[in-house]
Amino acid sequence: MKKKLLALMCSMVMVCGLLSGCDSSTQTTMQETVETEAETDDTLIRIGSLSGPTTIGLVQLMEDSENGEAAGNYEFTIATAADELTTALVKGELDIILIPANAASTLYNKTEGGVTVLDINTLSVLYLVTGDESVTSIEDLSGRTVYLPSKGTTPDYALQYLLAGYGVTDCTLEYKSESSEVAAILAEDSTAIGLLPQPFVTVACNQNEALVVAVDINEAWNTLQEEQGTNNALVTGVTIVRTEFLEEHEEAVLNFMAERKASAEEALSDVAHTAELVAEAGIVGSAAIAEKAIPECNIVYIDGEEMQEKLSGYLEVLYSQSPDMVGGALPGEDFYFIPSAE
Repeated sequence: MKKKLLALMCSMVMVCGLLSGCDSSTQTTMQETVETEAETDDTLIRIGSLSGPTTIGLVQLMEDSENGEAAGNYEFTIATAADELTTALVKGELDIILIPANAASTLYNKTEGGVTVLDINTLSVLYLVTGDESVTSIEDLSGRTVYLPSKGTTPDYALQYLLAGYGVTDCTLEYKSESSEVAAILAEDSTAIGLLPQPFVTVACNQNEALVVAVDINEAWNTLQEEQGTNNALVTGVTIVRTEFLEEHEEAVLNFMAERKASAEEALSDVAHTAELVAEAGIVGSAAIAEKAIPECNIVYIDGEEMQEKLSGYLEVLYSQSPDMVGGALPGEDFYFIPSAE
C-alpha cells in the first residue's frame, strides 16, 4: 500500500511536469509532499500492548503490518503486565503503549508529563455473573456477598463506587487473588455472585451453563452518570505515547491513530476473523471463546475532546476514592492530546 501510494504520487509529479498548466513551483511543492510522505511512512513506531481486551482492537493492524499492508511502519510487543510496558516506555524502548487508564495517569505523574494519552481503546469489561435469577441490578446486591479479584484495584473501586451510588450499604465483598479464582468458585456454585472481566466471563459461563451475566457494569455505570448529570465513562484501557515522540513525529502518530481506529472498527465488524487473530496471538485460549467474548469487551476508539471528558471524569472518580490510584494527583490538560482541526 505504501509503495503504491509513493509510486502514484511520484507519477503525479512527472505528469505535472508534462502539462503546461503546472509551473515549476507546483512541481517543487508536490515533490516536497512526496518526500515528506516518505519520511513519515518510514518512521518506526514501537508499540506495546497487554495480552487482554486492550489488544483486541489492535490485532487487525498487527496483521496488516505483518503483511506489509499498513501505511505506517510498526513494531509490536505484547506483554502480560503493565509494568513491563511502562518501564520500556520510560526507557525509550517503546513509543506507544496500550495500558489501564489509571496506570497511564500514574505514569504521567511519575514522568512529570512525559506521556500523553491519544485515545480510549476499551471501556468496561466487567460483569456480575451468577446463576441466581433474583440478581438483575446493583440494588439486588443488598445483603449479598460478591466475590471479586484483588482488593484495591480498579474493579474493586468501580464496584464500591456503584454500590454507594445506588445506595447499597450492606453488600459483603470477598476478595480473591485473581479472576481465575473467582471463576473457579462460580464453576462450582452457580448461586454465588462474582465480578469478572472478559474473557473470564465467557470461560466461567462455558464451565457452568447455569451461570448468566446478571449485570453489565458498564451499563450500570452509564445509568448512574445520566442520573447524576455527568458524562464520564468507566474506562479500562487507553493508548498513550511518549510526549517527546509525539512532538517529533506528530504526523506519524496521527497516521497510527487513524489506522488504530480502522483496526478497532474491523475487529467488531469481522468478529470471526478477529477471534482467529486473538487466539493466534495467545490472548485467548481458543478462537471459539474469543468469538463469544469479543462483542462484550467494549472495544472502542474515542479520541479528542470526548476522550478527555470521559477519561478525566473517570480519573476524578478514582481520585476521590484513592489518590494513589491515579498517581497522587489528577493529570493536567497537557495529558490529553486533542488533534488540530486542520
